[in-house]
Amino acid sequence: MALPVSVGALLESEVIEDPLYKDEGLCVLGIFGKTAMLPGSPKEFLINTLADKHIYPLFGQDETDNHNSGSLIQAYYSQENRVLYLVLTSVCDNRQLLWACESLTTGVGHSEAHEFWKGADKQHCLALLYLFSLCHVLLLVHPTCCFDVTYDRLFRALDALRQKVLPLLRAAIKDSTISKEWKVNCRPCPPRLLFVFQMNGALRSYGGNGSDPSGGNADKPKKHSPRRRLQHALEDQIYRIFRKSRVLTNQSSNCLFTVPANQAFVYVVPGPEEDPVAAVLGQLRSNCALRENDTSTSVSGPRRYQQMRHSARQPSFNVESSSFSGGQLVDCNLKEFLWQHVELVLTKKGFDDSVGRNPQPSHFELPTYSKWAQVAYRLHQVMIANTEEETAELAVKVQSQLKFLEGFLDADAKFSENRCQKALPLAHSAYQSNLPHNYTTTVHKNQLTQALRVYSQHARGVAFQRYALQLHEDCYKFWSNGHQLCEERSLTDQHCVHKFHLLPQPDEKPEMDRNPPILNHNSRGRSTSSCNCGWKQAPREDPFDIQAANYDFYQMFEEKCCGKLERIDFPVFQPSTPDPAPACEEAPRPTEVAVPVPPSEPGSGPSEGERLKESIPASHPVSHTPGESTSLSLALSLGQSTDSLGPYGDGGGGEGQEKRSSLVDRQASTVEYLPCMLHSGCSKGLLPKFSSWSLVKLGPAKTYNPHTGLEQPGFLPGSSFLLPWDVVIRSRSEEEVGLTEPLDGGPSSWPAPNKTVAGKRGSAGGLGRGRRRDDVARAFVGFEYEDSRGRRFLSSGPDKVVKVLGPGGAKEPATRALNTDMPLYIPSPAQGRGLKTHYAQLARLYIVVPDAPLEITLNPQVQPGPPPCPVFHPERTELVLPSDGLWVLRFPYSYVTDRGPCYPPKENQPLASYKVLRGILRASPLPPQ
Repeated sequence: MALPVSVGALLESEVIEDPLYKDEGLCVLGIFGKTAMLPGSPKEFLINTLADKHIYPLFGQDETDNHNSGSLIQAYYSQENRVLYLVLTSVCDNRQLLWACESLTTGVGHSEAHEFWKGADKQHCLALLYLFSLCHVLLLVHPTCCFDVTYDRLFRALDALRQKVLPLLRAAIKDSTISKEWKVNCRPCPPRLLFVFQMNGALRSYGGNGSDPSGGNADKPKKHSPRRRLQHALEDQIYRIFRKSRVLTNQSSNCLFTVPANQAFVYVVPGPEEDPVAAVLGQLRSNCALRENDTSTSVSGPRRYQQMRHSARQPSFNVESSSFSGGQLVDCNLKEFLWQHVELVLTKKGFDDSVGRNPQPSHFELPTYSKWAQVAYRLHQVMIANTEEETAELAVKVQSQLKFLEGFLDADAKFSENRCQKALPLAHSAYQSNLPHNYTTTVHKNQLTQALRVYSQHARGVAFQRYALQLHEDCYKFWSNGHQLCEERSLTDQHCVHKFHLLPQPDEKPEMDRNPPILNHNSRGRSTSSCNCGWKQAPREDPFDIQAANYDFYQMFEEKCCGKLERIDFPVFQPSTPDPAPACEEAPRPTEVAVPVPPSEPGSGPSEGERLKESIPASHPVSHTPGESTSLSLALSLGQSTDSLGPYGDGGGGEGQEKRSSLVDRQASTVEYLPCMLHSGCSKGLLPKFSSWSLVKLGPAKTYNPHTGLEQPGFLPGSSFLLPWDVVIRSRSEEEVGLTEPLDGGPSSWPAPNKTVAGKRGSAGGLGRGRRRDDVARAFVGFEYEDSRGRRFLSSGPDKVVKVLGPGGAKEPATRALNTDMPLYIPSPAQGRGLKTHYAQLARLYIVVPDAPLEITLNPQVQPGPPPCPVFHPERTELVLPSDGLWVLRFPYSYVTDRGPCYPPKENQPLASYKVLRGILRASPLPPQ
């Protein structure tokens, strides 16, 4: 066999043996271990020394070799010496390690890389077990002269793995033509393990003489050289370690391997000479000396073979003269060290390595190549190759037993497992510390972050991520197992206090005993609010939906208080199908049904036609933007194009345009309803099921007494007076005044007490002849605010509360309040003792419309938050209030868009963004009849 091949190729090929050696026994020598990052250090070069041939190249193997496999066993068969060399190459060798590192490119995580190396270690162990099952002698090569104690753990793992897979290996070789002992033990003999170490640089200076490196008596010659004394020390150390860990026992048949009791089993390879020329000359002299000693007679046949074997195996343990080495024993070379063990195999003496009082002999068999190849092929299929269907099941079972190695080999993972398991209870305690019985997702995430922080302080290693995921799962299970708080927030931004529950159906009663329970939302927040007209107050629960906030609470007072009052109803959704659906912005809506509405007289009471007359606010410049709805009818599309010009567009639409717009504005969807409140961002043609606004009439204008104010409950003292609003009805000159005043001497012709006649000379207000005097109508306006405790007050400006201490009513006009943006929330003037600031919300707008030729238009617009918060408005804008009445506009309690509620401001938020836009009231005189 000229070149080494892989063991799989060797077993599949037919080796042509020399007839002289065919019937002789075969010694199988396995070589494994580690190599250093130095040229010429691979363990394959040992075969060059042992076989006296240049078998392996000097600078390593070709790159085309199969280096992708984790472990590779190469074989070289020396027929003349009857030795088969098996060399194991794995990630413990520098070349294979570099190839493995190249395969781990960037992007591979720590856990994935650890799994890769762990898999490579398992395959290395399986390949080692293959060598231990087929070899007579094993050679462990190490790049230094210090024993690596990790081999102790490796051999214990191999011994345990061998006991696990031994029944499977017996099943694989049961049909082989070998002895019964081989079939039972699955190996020809307990292999003998030898150790080869490389000389370290620290001992090279003492290699040529017998001086003691420890500084002892240098004149006294030593019997053994420092290298031999190192070998003896390593032998004692290795034997003690293996005996202590019970890798070696008294009975060699029960061990994974044996070491000789009376022979050397450690060899230290001397380092290279300092002078390479001297080393080459010395090698040349030794070769010439061998040639001079060769016999001149040529011997052929079996006698020549016996002579070659004898000369090759002749040991040279003799004592040189004192002139050369001072009486020291001459150190043997590597071939002489190894051949004394191979000779025991080839002479069929075997190994008697059992010790103790009653040593039991171990079995030994020297097979021929054909028998050995038969067993090796079957074991190769089960343990390494797995290419035959007959042994596929056994191979799968052998691979499944490799999990048993994790406890022995994966020390990093075992350490990481222990650390992470100890850190997990600490993380659980950190998660559960200071927790309420029920808590929200935000609290869960905060506690989980704290638990992960504690976990990361203690956990280490490759199991970190796996146990971190387990911590996630454990915390989530703890939270969801009866500790999860309802995630619903009320319209005032307060959480529901119940644990996770389901909402009852319309005809279903709450059930606390079910899992999860069936309950209504409750935040335990209570406030006091007034009805639509303001005459009744009652406590209310914190609302969680817009209907309970802006409709259901006020409907409770209809029978007792507000139901008999005159009102103007806002248009709402009128379904034409039994199952209407809420509108969706993305989905196209079906074609609406146009509902014609007959006109009604202005100022008349509410009627069915009035509810649908102005269902779409067309005169509001910011109510809608064109292009929002793409699935309306043709009429609504035309309405969008006309509305895009604004209510007073300069496009020259004329009367025909106004008529067309008014026809479109009367049409509303009867198939889809608006699930939220109407605001500037809604699609046109949609109405809600109920109105969140209310406009009622408390009575005629004389119902309000400016000297006593509003006599309703809950007002703070002196803050229930409406602000006067003088509106010019007509401007007249002084002559027109004289002609129109009565001259019958009645009471109206006399001036009022403490008043002077206007236009008279010397009067305080006289401006000369021709002075103009206006006809003025007095209306009253009041912005009412109400806090959560039911305390009410009127405001005369963004930062001023009405406070009237004496008789006569409020003197400050309403012009300031009407010409500015009034705040939606202001701090309540009656704060409690706590540090928390209580806000009062704009709840109502009072308007006293006098009995005069005057038209007051109501157009409320509310922006309950900073931009991009939309502007809310009623379903009917630019509403003309009938004359001679005290009207009350009740604002919504909460404002909700299709994206969620607009929450009240927090303590640190500015209140200027929450406002009622100016222009809520507009007055204009009526033309004379």
